Amino acid sequence: MSAVLVVEHEERCPLGRLPLPGLDVDLRRPWRGEPLPADLSDHAGLVVLGGHVAAWEDDAAPWLPATRALLAGAVAGGVPALGVCLGAQLLALATGGRVERGAAGAEAGLLEVTAAPAAAGDALVGALGPRWLAPQSHGDAVTALPPDAVVLASSAAYPVQALRVGERAWGVQYHPEVTPAVLAVWLAGHGAALAARGTDAASELAAVEREDAALVALAQAHGGAFAHEVRAAAAR
Repeated sequence: MSAVLVVEHEERCPLGRLPLPGLDVDLRRPWRGEPLPADLSDHAGLVVLGGHVAAWEDDAAPWLPATRALLAGAVAGGVPALGVCLGAQLLALATGGRVERGAAGAEAGLLEVTAAPAAAGDALVGALGPRWLAPQSHGDAVTALPPDAVVLASSAAYPVQALRVGERAWGVQYHPEVTPAVLAVWLAGHGAALAARGTDAASELAAVEREDAALVALAQAHGGAFAHEVRAAAAR
C-alpha cells in the first residue's frame, strides 16, 4: 500500500503522538523547501497538520494553494484525508466553506468538546461518546460549512470542532496530536485568552498532565480510526 502524505507547516506543529498504525508516512515539510506532489496518485491518504498562519495567507506560506488542491483532490477522489486545526480550516476552504478570524477570540487550553448528532456512527469520532476533552490553540475558525459537509462536534465557543466532508475527509479544530511540551510553547502566546477564561498556562498544563491518559487515548482513537479508513479504502 502507498504511504500517507503528511504535510507539516512548521517545526513546532509536528505529527506528535498521533499514530498511524500499519501505514508508511511520507512527511513533507514545505516550510523547509520540500516539494508537495501535484496529486495523490502515489499516496493512500493525506494528513495536513496545524500552523500559526491563516488558511488564506498564501503570501506567508506559498505552499497553501497546493495543500488546498491536495485536500480538494482527496475529497473528489475518495482518498481518506485528515486535517488538524489549520489543516481542518484548509479542508473547509478547499471544498467551498469559509474560514475567518474567530469572533469569540482565541480558544486555548484543555476544553470540552461535545458530539453533534452526525457523530453517531462516524468512523473518526463515533466511538468517543457524547463529549471529550481536547487541547486547543487557535484563533481562526470554520464559519461556513462546505457543501456535502456535516458538523461532528462543537465547543462552547466554536460550533465547528470536528467536521466531515464527503465520505472520507475529516477535520478537527483541536489538537489530538500535541504533546504537553509542545502545548506549553503554544499556551505561552495565549495569556490573554486564558485570563479571559479565568485560567492561565500553568493551570491548563496541570490539567493536561492529569488527563494525559485520556488525551493519549484520544490521539490513538483518531490515528487508529483514520489508519483503518486508509487501509479499507486501499483494499477497495
